[in-house]
Amino acid sequence: MKLRIPNTFVLLFLILAMIAVATWLVPGGQYGTIMVDGKPRIDPASFQYVQSNPQGFVALMMAPIKGFVEAAQIIGFVLIVGGAFAVLQKTEAIDAMIRSVARAHTHSAFVRVMLIPVFVTIFSLGGATFGMSEESIPFVLIFVPLALALGYDSIIGVSIPFLSAQVGFAAAFLNPFNVGVAQKIAGIQMFSGIGYRLIVWFVATALTIGFLMWYAARIKKDPTRSPSYALDIEKRKENSAALANLAGMTPTHAIVLLLFIGFMTAMVVGVIHFGWYINEIAALFMVMAIVVGVIGRLDSDEFVAAFLHGARDLVGTALVIALARGTMILAQDAKIIDTMLHALVPLVQSANPVFAAQKMFIIQTVINFFLHSGTGQAALTMPIMAPLADLVGISRQTAVLAFQLGELTLPMIPTSGVTVGVLALARIPWITWAKWMVPLQLAYFVMALLLLIPPALTNWS
Repeated sequence: MKLRIPNTFVLLFLILAMIAVATWLVPGGQYGTIMVDGKPRIDPASFQYVQSNPQGFVALMMAPIKGFVEAAQIIGFVLIVGGAFAVLQKTEAIDAMIRSVARAHTHSAFVRVMLIPVFVTIFSLGGATFGMSEESIPFVLIFVPLALALGYDSIIGVSIPFLSAQVGFAAAFLNPFNVGVAQKIAGIQMFSGIGYRLIVWFVATALTIGFLMWYAARIKKDPTRSPSYALDIEKRKENSAALANLAGMTPTHAIVLLLFIGFMTAMVVGVIHFGWYINEIAALFMVMAIVVGVIGRLDSDEFVAAFLHGARDLVGTALVIALARGTMILAQDAKIIDTMLHALVPLVQSANPVFAAQKMFIIQTVINFFLHSGTGQAALTMPIMAPLADLVGISRQTAVLAFQLGELTLPMIPTSGVTVGVLALARIPWITWAKWMVPLQLAYFVMALLLLIPPALTNWS
């Protein structure tokens, strides 16, 4: 009998059920807080066991709707982005661009060689500088059909924007959401140590580029070796049909694409200089949809139909995000997160500073399975990990790096709303993506362990 892997919805619900069972077995615990610079911070010495709040059947059934409520912002963002991109696609400007790039890819060796390195570097820089994460979601709608048109697969189409941005986020050197917050909490100068972090970012990005280029060449030679080959057959038909009926790039298409580039540039500037987040970015996409719809000469009925169609296609994605968020809500309501963190802390201690740093990284990796927010994880763990670093003989700067590198698992874990949302958007089952990610994830793991050796040995500060 062939083993059948459950789909993403079933898998996430099974994880929900496992966490609900854990709430009956793990005692409740809580850290107290102290005020630092006018802000509440967790006091590492304040942990105490408290009465737990086991989550039963009713709580399990309520977790998805609670997850929907708590993730309403990102869910609304995804639906609006889906609608906006459907309007953009209705103008056929994206299809025209894909066909043009496909032609250039066929006739230019330079384009064939540089396409993956250039785009991976761009998205990785986005993650490393302004914390690009959710912002990579809309680009999946562009790069999946582009990858298919170039003879690759949906996995390459997802990896270029999503995986690259997540790797840049984890190996960041100027990301305010993880590096900045963690350093501030650890009591060290914000964005200090940028020299070594640039090396870390370069190594992580180069590893990603090398792996994707190797894999892309392999799939180009034999498409049947792709884990998503069967899934991509229908997508290729849809893509081919759309491209076959397209005469070529028109001035209107060019204007629409220039507007799109302008809006994406405005998004980057807004995030970096004006602190934009999901609300502002969603509003920007609404404006973009209206402007490109007018320039693309869509009438009101075409515009509304396209927008609703794009949003409707992402309802499944919205439900996946809600389920993923529900896993965290169960653990929070049961008051077991602090208990799990408290149990992990003693495991860091080691006579060798290198091993201490590496064990700290492993613990942060485990925590990342439950808590995916760079800022949230920094706020929870750095008040404990920073003084612990002093006790085990490593610098606080090294502790921050260990925290960062722990986020390298985010592209693979099924409890991340962004990860499962992106995969649902690309119509790739999580288990298919996870199997493909295993060798690369192992490479990231080894890379992180090695990159922690120099700072641990030199007491990097």
